[in-house]
Amino acid sequence: MALTTTSHPDSTTLPLHQTAYDAPLPPPPAVAITPCDPWPRPYYLSQGLRRVAPYHFTYNTYCKERWRGRSILDIFTSEFRDRPREYYQEGIESGAIVLNGKRCESVHQVVKNGDVISHTMHRHEPPVTAQPIGVISEDADLIVIDKPAGVPVHPAGRYNYNSIVEIMRAERAGTNGGTSWNPLPCNRLDRLTSGVMFIGKNRKAAEGLAEKLRGRTVRKEYLARVKGRFPDGDDEGVVRCEEPVLQISPILGLNRARASGKSAKTLFRRIAYYNPKKKQTQKPNSPPQSSQEANPPSSPPPSTINAPDTPTPHPQTPPPPPLPEFSSGYSIVQCLPLTGRTHQLRVHLQFLGHPISNDPIYSNRRVFGPSLARHDSSPAHDAEIIARLSRMGKTETAASYDTEQQQQQQQQEQLKASLSSENEESARRESPSPASSDPLAPYVQLHDEMVHEYNRKKGEKMTGEKCAVCATELYSDPTAEELGIYLHAVAYSDVLPGGWAYRSGMPGWAMPPEGSEGEEGGKGPREYVLWEGPEG
Repeated sequence: MALTTTSHPDSTTLPLHQTAYDAPLPPPPAVAITPCDPWPRPYYLSQGLRRVAPYHFTYNTYCKERWRGRSILDIFTSEFRDRPREYYQEGIESGAIVLNGKRCESVHQVVKNGDVISHTMHRHEPPVTAQPIGVISEDADLIVIDKPAGVPVHPAGRYNYNSIVEIMRAERAGTNGGTSWNPLPCNRLDRLTSGVMFIGKNRKAAEGLAEKLRGRTVRKEYLARVKGRFPDGDDEGVVRCEEPVLQISPILGLNRARASGKSAKTLFRRIAYYNPKKKQTQKPNSPPQSSQEANPPSSPPPSTINAPDTPTPHPQTPPPPPLPEFSSGYSIVQCLPLTGRTHQLRVHLQFLGHPISNDPIYSNRRVFGPSLARHDSSPAHDAEIIARLSRMGKTETAASYDTEQQQQQQQQEQLKASLSSENEESARRESPSPASSDPLAPYVQLHDEMVHEYNRKKGEKMTGEKCAVCATELYSDPTAEELGIYLHAVAYSDVLPGGWAYRSGMPGWAMPPEGSEGEEGGKGPREYVLWEGPEG
């Protein structure tokens, strides 16, 4: 919705003892009014996604401290990634972007403290999951919900109506046009994270619980599914990480372990490990495979990979090399954050060498390189990392460790099937044709096709199509991979005597996979057990 302003009383004369510094502030500048605030909200469900029909909307914001003294065009092109520079330049020149309610003198007009920037646009919101918001508990003051992954809590960035606050407002709309109730989140989860959240029904209840959550008597427990076999830990099975966390890029939402960051502490404990059974690829009495047959080329040579210390010479980063064998399998890890830094769990797990396996940022080898920044707290490669990450969602899709594993497994199977088919065909021929004389020909051809498919695979990135109304470049739908990560706020509890505890169910990705065996032949956890042991 548009921001509203309240004018200060006009004062034309000052008392004799009053100086100009004591004078009342002048009335705030006029701001643009949102031309359209649809009710009911323009939701519709399609292909498992909650969608919002495009609508006109006006953003109003005061000048931020880091914007002072910069030109309005520079602010828009550097702070907002979803539109090209030409769009913002045209918007300033046409009056879609105004300063203090008036057209800008030029695209180079400098923004000062106190200025109000207004931007009226045809808004395209990304779709989110159509999964409903679950209710764990509800009384007269509070709703405890099970937040679906992929839905932001508050309207922010490209998301407005597709947010927890607006969805709940729409679902519980009263007779007064939906304005009779204002959901008040008491805690915050990242957009990609699912799990327990508290929504106040009134300000007093929300402020009371929010204050308690900021204290040291509420324990927050998370589940994560991470790459590889997580360490055994100490005698109680606990692994501690106390790496400070620093925000590297506020625009991209990137944080890293850094000595100069804010103090952070997390306790971890592995509760299950699943190592996929290896399929036998050759019969016991068959001759050994050649090196080419044993390791079919499913990716470009390692020398072409965009390693952290090698700037990419091309706009499209090549696919990563095959994953190392020692990284196979995954662990379900219990997480107990003792501080609340942004992306704390994701950053600490990456630093320990076991990132969340489908994390599109911290488990992305095309951004961080083959080691995924394990035990790396150096700023040496920050510029290259930011440059790579900035391409994700534009010309490239984000490929996490899990995505790479699935794709490379499919590629290996396709290559083997192709080789088997080629061998059978050759055996039937009395005289092979010259075109099939090269034993690597099927590999080369199939590899080229798979690389092409890899680069054009479906994911949230620009499609090349444009909106007929505003000529905005359109994004494709996000994949299931991009709607959420394997991180779930599973339980919140007040540890004081007689305190409360709320928990959600085990997410599907944390359950034992069908037909698999966990550690020592066990089947793994099917119900969550609250944290027991050290908490410091």
